[in-house]
This record gives sequence, structure tokens and C-alpha cells, in this order.
Amino acid sequence: MKKTLVSALTTALVVGAASTTFAAANPFSDVPADHWAYDAVTQLAADGVIEGYGDTTFRGQQNITRYEMAQMIAKAMARTDVSASDKALIDKLAAEFSDELNNLGVRVSNLERNADNVKWNGQARYRYWSQRYENEKGSKDKKNTDQMNFRLEPSAEVNQNWHVNARIDAFTDPSKDTDATVKLARVWAQGDYKNFQVKLGKLPFFSTETAGMLFDDQFSGAQVTFGKNLKATLEAGRWNLNSANKQSNLNHATGQMGDNAANYQGIALNGTAGKLYGGAAYRHFNSNVFKQTTGFEKNTDEANIWSVGAGYTFDKNWNLYGAYAKNEKAESDATAHNIQLNYKGAQKANKGSWGAYTAYRYMGQNVAFAPTYETFLSAGVNNVKGWEVGTEYVPFTNVTAAAYYFNGKKLDTDRDAELLFGRVNFWF
Repeated sequence: MKKTLVSALTTALVVGAASTTFAAANPFSDVPADHWAYDAVTQLAADGVIEGYGDTTFRGQQNITRYEMAQMIAKAMARTDVSASDKALIDKLAAEFSDELNNLGVRVSNLERNADNVKWNGQARYRYWSQRYENEKGSKDKKNTDQMNFRLEPSAEVNQNWHVNARIDAFTDPSKDTDATVKLARVWAQGDYKNFQVKLGKLPFFSTETAGMLFDDQFSGAQVTFGKNLKATLEAGRWNLNSANKQSNLNHATGQMGDNAANYQGIALNGTAGKLYGGAAYRHFNSNVFKQTTGFEKNTDEANIWSVGAGYTFDKNWNLYGAYAKNEKAESDATAHNIQLNYKGAQKANKGSWGAYTAYRYMGQNVAFAPTYETFLSAGVNNVKGWEVGTEYVPFTNVTAAAYYFNGKKLDTDRDAELLFGRVNFWF
């Protein structure tokens, strides 16, 4: 039930994103000694299907890397004289370590076709925001918000190259014990070919070159990506402006009923060169909503946004990333920039793993329309600049706990803005 690895760049950038700040896959991370894969491999070894490290040993309780585990699985996949029960174990292992197998050049699509056609990922999470921001009188207003979210992400195989993917979200306010609101957030068809990918439908909208500083949402339309080390992405469709800025002035730009969806076209280039990665993008939006939005040029119905970002991975523990963006059609709050230093990373399958980061963020609301950072999902803490620190820890396998803290000022008033955020995720 793993997602296909799109590119090494995407993996590196996701490390800097808020809700997945520490969730990037690391093919060289240890497989903990209590992982179910050890029992599966031991059974396959007993049946003569796998030979361990090549010297017929598994080195006791010593952890092995996911890369080493994938090498063993790849050898087992090449065997044709296996029993039905061993074949089922191999299929299960191949699904668990699909990212690492793809790194080795081993395709697992044939195995997936022989398994269930529909696979499910999901999570249950609790989030809490405690915000403090200075009002006109100089005192601080306080607001505490919490939310429970249940998410399902099915993926259905159509044929060797095409899958249909979806995301279903349910939200509820535990403080009010309200009934959950359920929505089909995403549904799209995806075709994967050599150095080429196409997506059609209501699909993920993520500003990869800025690690999600501008967008982490969904839009209705089409996306085409091609290339290997340097990838070009073309997008076109419609994006609902009610998603913009998470309750900022853009949501309520007009007092009349109307079409809040903007026409959208975008192009992005992203690539890697050793430890260095980066990208650039240009995005164009067109909607009458912009004519009534504070800070935009008079009578303009456009938003023209260009962005650049780059990062460097020093070693297995340290990563530095920065990004800049500007909306050429906005007269105020028109720029956004971010620099973030990451240390280690919490891997949900690795109990005891953890990560931390520190960042400086400048988030103009007329360019950073829907940022991925969870500290900016609360009303009152947007259109700000300031420092942010965070940490995430895995107390149990597939359970992550995170805490983030932001301290800064509002860009339009220069008043103080402060927020403490906490989250617990249960992954399945």
C-alpha cells in the first residue's frame, strides 16, 4: 500500500512540508528488528526461497536497511518454483518495500495485478491549534481549535499502466461533538509510462519547487509530467478559490453569489544534481474574484505567480531548503519566502525515529494561497512573517506525534502573531 516514487526530488521536497515534514522515504533507513518483514523473510529462508545476506545468515537481531531487505525480496521475486503460501509472502513484502524495489529497478506491477485490484491507505489524526494574536487595543486575543480527521486513500488498478486514485476525508470538531462532514476530496486517473506520467480528474495540487509553500490542495483538470533527472510538469484546469489562505480575506472577497473557481494554467521544472535539488515554476489564475480582493491591482482578474526553490542534502541527517515566490498582479502581500533546516526525520514504520526543523517564513497571502504548513491553517495566523520550530517523534510503529511553534508578526498590521500546534497520526 505504498505510493509510487515519483522522483528523488519530490521525496526530498516533501521532507520540508508541514503535514509530512518528516515523512520522506529513506531507502537506507533501518528496518526495526520487530518489523513483521523479518518473520516473513525467515519463513521464506526456511523454505529455501531467500538466502539472507548471501552467506546464509541474517545476523541475529541486527537491524538491516530497507535497501538490503529489498535486495532479498528482488531475488525471491525472480524465483518461479515457489509455493502459493510463499508467493503470497513475496507479494506482501513487495508491496511494503515497493519504493526501494523501484530504486533497484524492479517493477512490482505484475505482483500488484495478481493481488487485490483495490488497495487502501489511510490515517486517523487529531490536530490542535492554540493561537495568540495582538488586536487593535494592543492586547492578545486567544483562540483554541481542535479537529479530528479520518482519511481513506484507495488506489484501483485498471491495467499495467493505469490506476484510479481517490481521497475521502471526514472532519469533526471534538470540542462540540459535531457530526462529521464527509467529502470526496480527490479522484483521478493516473497513467505511468517510462519517463512520462499523466493525471486526469480532481488531482493533487502541490507546489513541488517550493516544498508546498504556495499550494497543497487539489484542482480539477489535467497534469502531464515528463523527463528523468529533469522533470517538466504542465497543468491546466480549475481551482476553487474558497481553498485560498484558509479563511483569509480571499475567501470572502465578494459578498455576492458567483463562481469562485479560477481558470488555471501552470508549468514547472524540477531536477536533481547529486546532493543539490531545485526547481522553478510559473502559474496563471484568472477569476473575477481577484477584482474585489484586497491588495490586487485595480480591476485585474489575474494572478501571475512565479516561484523558485532549491535545497541541499549535506548527509543522512541534515538538509537545507529555501524558496521564493511573487505574484506580479498583486500590489501588497505579493511575495513569500521560506528557508528551512531539517535534522533527521521521523519514519512512521520505524519506532523511536524522530526529526526536528527550524524555519523562517514570510507568507504574503496574495501569493502563498494555500500553503502546506499546518501552523498557517488557522484563521488569524496567515499573512505573517516569523520563526517556526518543530519536532516529530514515532512512539509506536505507524503512530507519529508532532509539535510546532510559530512566533512572528502580521504583515499588514505589524502586530504580534503566535501559534502552538500539535498533531497525532495513526497510519494504516
